[in-house]
This record gives sequence, C-alpha cells and structure tokens, in this order.
Amino acid sequence: MRREVQAAARSLRIHLQRVEARGPEEFDSAFAAMARERAEALLVAGGSTFLVHRTRLAELAVKARLPTMYSFRENVEAGGLMAYAVNMTDFIGHAAVYVDKILKGAKPADLPVEQPTKFELVINLKTAKALGLTIPQSLLLRADEVIE
Repeated sequence: MRREVQAAARSLRIHLQRVEARGPEEFDSAFAAMARERAEALLVAGGSTFLVHRTRLAELAVKARLPTMYSFRENVEAGGLMAYAVNMTDFIGHAAVYVDKILKGAKPADLPVEQPTKFELVINLKTAKALGLTIPQSLLLRADEVIE
C-alpha cells in the first residue's frame, strides 16, 4: 500500500510524511509529531490496532483538525471522516465459500488466491462539519454511504 500511496502523492505533488504508532500508547506522540510538522491530512493504514481503538483515534484526529481517511468503515462509524474500504460483507461471504470447500475436502493450496473486488466509500458529514469541511456534492454522490 505504501508504494501506491507514494506514487499517487508524487503525481499530485503532495508531500508525504510517515508517522508510526504501533499501539494506543503512541497515539499522543504521533499526533504531536504531526502537529509539529503541520500535517494537513492523515491516512490511517489498515491494522487491528487502529480498528480496536477507532473511537480514540477519531477523537484525536478531530481535536487535531486533521481530515482523516481510514481503511475500515467502522472507523467512520466511530467518528472518522471517511473510508474507502473493502466491503466486508462481500469479503466474508467469499471466505465462507472457501471454508465450505475445505470442509468438503479441498486442499487449501489448490484453491485460487482471490483479491477483494467490492469496495465502498463511506463519509461522515457530522465529522466534516466538526472539521469545518464542505464535502463536494460530486463526492457525496459517489459515496456508498453518507453518515449524517
């Protein structure tokens, strides 16, 4: 994911700054580092830590006035601004098909590797308002869900 984000940033002439937080005990120092560097937005990579602590992460992002994009819709439901994420219902449904095949005797090594094909854009307008942002109508029309 890092290479794709870097390539997109270069093409848009956006300066990327990497800040790591391996756990919730590092969130405060990560946000302090972003404030020192005058970050203008935040992209949160997928990871269970960011999902488990999604409410705190969303609160810190709003407090820091950082528009934030997440890898899970649950982050947006917890107060994050937006997510472009795998449709987990579809993804889990595919996993169930694999489990069924394995239980019926298929060898896991013989099953093809599949990538997710359904993604969803979720936007939280309440958070946008708290950040003083106006989300363009064209983006709202593309969203799979808009939380108000």
